[in-house]
Amino acid sequence: MKKLYLIFIISSQLLVAQETSSFQGGEWLKFRLSYSGWLKAGNATLEVFDDVYNNIPVYKVVAKGWTTGPLNWVFKVEDHYESHFDKQTGLPYKFVRNTYEGGYTKNRIIDFDRVQNKAYINDVKEQSTSSFNIENDIQDLVSAYYFLRNNYETELLKKGDIVKLNIFFDSETFPFKLKYLGQESIKTSFGKIKCIKFRPYVMAGRVFKEEESLTLWVTADANKVPIKISATLDVGSLRADLVALKGLRHPFEIQF
Repeated sequence: MKKLYLIFIISSQLLVAQETSSFQGGEWLKFRLSYSGWLKAGNATLEVFDDVYNNIPVYKVVAKGWTTGPLNWVFKVEDHYESHFDKQTGLPYKFVRNTYEGGYTKNRIIDFDRVQNKAYINDVKEQSTSSFNIENDIQDLVSAYYFLRNNYETELLKKGDIVKLNIFFDSETFPFKLKYLGQESIKTSFGKIKCIKFRPYVMAGRVFKEEESLTLWVTADANKVPIKISATLDVGSLRADLVALKGLRHPFEIQF
């Protein structure tokens, strides 16, 4: 479970977009996380707020993940992430990570200087500060999800096309890329949903069985919300399913 919520957030970055915004303040999504298809591992939520950062209109997104049931007794997880990003450019100004994973904790605040292209890290737990050079288009772990929803046209993608993005997390920049696999309709708790399918590339050997172990389905409607995420691990598998939602900007399309 230690990697489950992080996998979910990274995978969610694969969402794509159209000419108008695919989300708005008030959007809330809840996911059920499970291990090997049957053992409930926890829950995750994503919530969007209209906010202001240094007199600039921003979206504030709060992402949470927590274990439930027997797994919570063995390896308790309580993760809290925040991103404050520009409503026009989608670029983040502030990122917060406050996590508890099996006794291991992190509490960091990252401020992005868009003029100097610097990331300033305040490690609250360690009582230390540091700074790093960044690219001018850098995203954080949460803002990338919403940036891609509004900046990629699925109509322009062909099967096999690769989408790339640079993300700053903890104290380093890592390249993130995914392959477009086309469209597929899947059965969900809401009914049958027409989806867009992606295959993100991950590091094989540590957690994942191979480089292409992860698959993501997002709605093919104007919202582009994640419906299902599936990952094959060295031992077992992980899965996230959308189970509740509210505040969508566009109609949620169900085939039947």
